[in-house]
Amino acid sequence: EVQLVESGGGLVQAGGSLRLSCAASGFTFDDYGIGWFRQAPGKEREGVSCISSSDGRTYYADSVKGRFTISRDNAKNTVYLQMNSLKPEDTAVYYCAAVWSTRLVVVSLEYDYWGQGTQVTVSS
Repeated sequence: EVQLVESGGGLVQAGGSLRLSCAASGFTFDDYGIGWFRQAPGKEREGVSCISSSDGRTYYADSVKGRFTISRDNAKNTVYLQMNSLKPEDTAVYYCAAVWSTRLVVVSLEYDYWGQGTQVTVSS
């Protein structure tokens, strides 16, 4: 059974940090790119960051560039999203997703598997 389990969300003050984790199982993790997406109430889901399967290339949305860092540990089948200098507008449910591709995939519709999400709330 394919599973993606996010953890690490919570409540933090503006300027603080959180590290999200995405633990994968049930598929060959090394063959999959991983993306982080978020959805705030009343807003569409947006891509935050992604990392390729083959060479670890990364992508960041302009809104998080310089503040968030994505990384993967293939030995642990886990992807991390380090979030620093958090802002109230980062408040959302954060989802990780997996796509079977060597490309850097930023379009959510291309992703094959999704986690259940973890809530991140940044207070002002």
